[in-house]
Amino acid sequence: MEGPKKMTLATQLLAWYYKNGRDLPWRRDKDAYKIWVSEIMLQQTRVEAVRDYYTRWLDRFPTPAALAQASEQEVLTYWQGLGYYSRARHLLAGVREVCAEYGGRVPDNPALIQRLPGVGEYTAGAIASIAYNQVAPAVDGNVLRIFSRLFCLEEDIAKTATKRAVERLVMQHISRQCPGDFNQALMDLGAMICIPRRPRCPLCPLADLCEAYRREVQDMLPVRAPKKAPQLVTLAAGVVQRAGKFLVQQRPATGLLAGMWEFPATEMGAGDVAAAQLREKFRCELQQTVEIEEKILQCRHTFSHRQWDIAFYRCQWLAGDKLREQACWLGKTELGTVPWAGPHHKMALALAERLPNK
Repeated sequence: MEGPKKMTLATQLLAWYYKNGRDLPWRRDKDAYKIWVSEIMLQQTRVEAVRDYYTRWLDRFPTPAALAQASEQEVLTYWQGLGYYSRARHLLAGVREVCAEYGGRVPDNPALIQRLPGVGEYTAGAIASIAYNQVAPAVDGNVLRIFSRLFCLEEDIAKTATKRAVERLVMQHISRQCPGDFNQALMDLGAMICIPRRPRCPLCPLADLCEAYRREVQDMLPVRAPKKAPQLVTLAAGVVQRAGKFLVQQRPATGLLAGMWEFPATEMGAGDVAAAQLREKFRCELQQTVEIEEKILQCRHTFSHRQWDIAFYRCQWLAGDKLREQACWLGKTELGTVPWAGPHHKMALALAERLPNK
């Protein structure tokens, strides 16, 4: 079966792609920088959610040089809402390296691309193949799923050995003439047909080549060890208004949501009382005296390994000394100028709608 598959897989896949491929804004030219931006945005994020962010990003940062000159805070603000903010920091660092080391042109060698901050094997392969027509695999979750079914692989796709086996299979079957189109065709096949649950096998251009479909085990593949449930963390945050402005602080430069802005918050332990914890937070860390009033918002926000259950409380400002450097008062027009930490963005948006123009 290997011989026929090798001769027909790319041909059948590309014929389907040229007729049914998605019309995506980052596919309208072969600019390596634009492809890089799109691939980083698409990590852990749905295509439909990325479209507007991508357009807005390129309006502000149309070239590597434009992005390299921007501040990290501005970059994070434009990234606001996409999550996983280390992606934006790495993209900024990588573009600055491209400008410093490669004259502003993204290199065409996958190995050199992969040396850039935040660029892994998949992203390097995608950029090299799509922008420069290099024969390079771009193996992500979609491709692992597709090839696990095509070849009925029963090994855990989270394991490195399985990923390497799939990479070898991709290299055996990738189109030498159109490697970028081949990789994008796999992306679309995984998004539209060979989906995680209830794959649409009767519509698949590779159904006649799929070993899992032949054995009727496609719903059982790929094999993946179950993920651990994210750790639940309970927090309380205080929303303090004074003269039409709100007290906010910047998170530490390292760790979760590094450098992002938030309403002063404290992690709650079993039996803790929110009012007491918040009063202590404001008094000890911010040298402000406040009175805790009613809860105004509660929401959950899931990160990769933890989930925040956060309650926001309206607080009355009573007194306070000069704020330390990491804290400040923001008015309505300023609430949209800083990158917010997770669910704090939701609170900031609600406040901006309620606060009169000043």
